[in-house]
Amino acid sequence: MDPLAQLNPAQQEAVLTGAGPLLVLAGAGTGKTRVITFRIAELIRRGTPADRILSVTFTNKAAREMHQRATSLLGRSSATQPVICTFHALCVRILRQEITALGYPKHFSIYDRGDQESTARTTLREIQVSDQTLRPADLLHRISRWKTAGVPPERAADYVENDQDFLAAVAYRKYQAALRSSGAVDFDDLLLVTRQLFDEHPQILRKYQRSFEYIQIDEYQDTNAAQFYLISALVKPHHNLCVVGDDDQSIYGWRGAEVTHILNFQKQFPQAKVVRLQDNYRCTDEILQLANRLVRHNRGRHEKTLVAHKHNGRKIRFLEYEDEHQEAEQLVREIQHLNTELNVPAGHIAILFRTNEQPRPVEAQLRQHNVRYVLIGGQSFFDRREIRDILAYLKAIAFPNDEPSLLRIVNVPARGIGNSTMHKLIQRSVASGQSLWHAFDEAASQRAIPARAASSLQALKQTLESYRQRFRRRPSALHATLSDLISEIGYHSEIEKHYKSAEQQTARKAMLASLIDTVKDYCTRAGKPSLVTFLQDTSLVGRDDESDKEEQLSENAVKLMTLHSAKGLEFPHVYMIGMEEGLLPHRRSIIGSESAIAEERRLTYVGVTRAMDQLTLTRATGRMKWGKRRPSLPSRFLHEMQHEQPAVPAADQTGDSQDLAAHDG
Repeated sequence: MDPLAQLNPAQQEAVLTGAGPLLVLAGAGTGKTRVITFRIAELIRRGTPADRILSVTFTNKAAREMHQRATSLLGRSSATQPVICTFHALCVRILRQEITALGYPKHFSIYDRGDQESTARTTLREIQVSDQTLRPADLLHRISRWKTAGVPPERAADYVENDQDFLAAVAYRKYQAALRSSGAVDFDDLLLVTRQLFDEHPQILRKYQRSFEYIQIDEYQDTNAAQFYLISALVKPHHNLCVVGDDDQSIYGWRGAEVTHILNFQKQFPQAKVVRLQDNYRCTDEILQLANRLVRHNRGRHEKTLVAHKHNGRKIRFLEYEDEHQEAEQLVREIQHLNTELNVPAGHIAILFRTNEQPRPVEAQLRQHNVRYVLIGGQSFFDRREIRDILAYLKAIAFPNDEPSLLRIVNVPARGIGNSTMHKLIQRSVASGQSLWHAFDEAASQRAIPARAASSLQALKQTLESYRQRFRRRPSALHATLSDLISEIGYHSEIEKHYKSAEQQTARKAMLASLIDTVKDYCTRAGKPSLVTFLQDTSLVGRDDESDKEEQLSENAVKLMTLHSAKGLEFPHVYMIGMEEGLLPHRRSIIGSESAIAEERRLTYVGVTRAMDQLTLTRATGRMKWGKRRPSLPSRFLHEMQHEQPAVPAADQTGDSQDLAAHDG
């Protein structure tokens, strides 16, 4: 049987289109991953070497799924495999081979968020800027925004809008210099440094242009300026670029994504072929009619109308409650009825919301009624204190100049090295422009630091050097060496000191066992395992991967998540709560531009199209804000979905001028 017979006509057209630029507009639930994987298999069937096909997506989960599906379709083992990875993994792949051309060490470190904050704090201290004037987190936000837009430190001053921006531009230069001196890059640098590499070394760019004959990009509507540049550069000789995405699901403008990339694809590639995937296999016809009506209110979009293949679904419900507590109570009572009386598995039910503040009353009711639930998007495995401590040890071993990691572990477990000693060493290091270890050697020889501290630091230095050699000698047994390291430094005692209950101690020690298992799994999968490569891959996992989210989603429990977190998922029963002006659309967008409202509308569209069979939209007529019950207006999107004229209130009609939540999803 011809595998292509499994595809509908539009999907077949996309799969069979080979050379040249191709735009696949894939609406929600229309089978875009199937198209990408079938297209990979078809290109290989036609004679394209597998390793000359590059498919780029945004999460490791999506890349793994794509690779598994493509391998299944090919039905045979091959000496070569298509390159399927995230943008950042692609950049690491390139930089591992080429970064020395820019003066970085071959074994560069990738800073995580904690490393970045430590470096940012030191940078601000050096230019004598207090936390009250500019917090490290705010500095990093500005630096990330500049890097995402492809702005290097020397050009940041051209983009300042206020005094804080000016200070951030000054700090950006020093921050980047600190990274360079430590032989490190941060997450955003992976894209920016790869761009610098291509700009300054055209022969390296030509090498990778020749490497990939066909390039595919998933979720193209989510690309930022740096990603857009890299792809444009790689396909320049042949334009064999297939992009798959949906402008109606572009919801990441706040982190640099530019919907204009997918909207203007035909301007960039005038010869581009456009294929529309509009057959939806997820939602009922009523849900899709609602979604189609809503998104048509956005101007400047690719025209498309999703067509349902599921009919006779349940009626969509629009429910109104007195306040958020009644909303939560009634909603949970209904969920309990579905679960216990109608045998609907808890895992088939999702509650979606706009801001992180909203689920609190819902959680209280779920606990009160003993309904099992998980809040998606909690703390990542790699963000836990114990894991960060041990990874800092590994980084200090692999990258001797990685000072944020060294500063994290220098007194963990306690070694009698005081803050004043480290402050002296940092000052010496900054003044001399030398590494922290160089400053220590100099200070110890001059007896400028206490003897006990000097002895402890020397012992730590010897431990790190000893394990540096051990990790190099036995690369296939990294996990065993890591286990020895944890024992030698006495980290289990550190856990027992910090956590008094046996239950907490057991849970934290289990985290360390999980880390050792993770390293063992890496050694099994990696062709040539090394500590450096493991740490680089781990740095990507914390940002590109969603392993903790996958584990949470697999639980048979009601799922609570923001609308942003829900993208790419589907559930038989969906409740969207807080359908009110100021929540959805969020107040920040109401006082912003029309493009901000358009993104909130797309976010609502994403939420609606997560529902497979039953959709319920709820709102409260009043809500507690800043200690006082205030009236709420229904979201304009409710009117738009019900074919009514949109009722757009003035900004001052939405209550107080303060944000309803400090953070969105």
